[in-house]
Amino acid sequence: MKKVIVLSTVLALGALGMACGDSGNTNTAVNVNANRSVANAMNSAANAANSAANQMATAANQVANAANAASNSMANSNVRSNSTTTTTTTTNTNTHSNTNK
Repeated sequence: MKKVIVLSTVLALGALGMACGDSGNTNTAVNVNANRSVANAMNSAANAANSAANQMATAANQVANAANAASNSMANSNVRSNSTTTTTTTTNTNTHSNTNK
């Protein structure tokens, strides 16, 4: 009878150990999946931030190009207005009479 009790106890402890071992593997798999999900979420956030930065840089470049175009347009209009300006030179002749001779 002692042998049956000891054998039953060993089998019960073995079954308990196998059950606990499986749950540990399951928890590890759950943790790995959770870590992957967090890493994927962080990568998505980083990609969204990079995309926003690229869009802002594109907008800044468009503003700079528009400013350059306006500057060039103003410079060209000044050249045109200067080339059509007529310069008139007036020559004054002064005659002095010397009455103290």
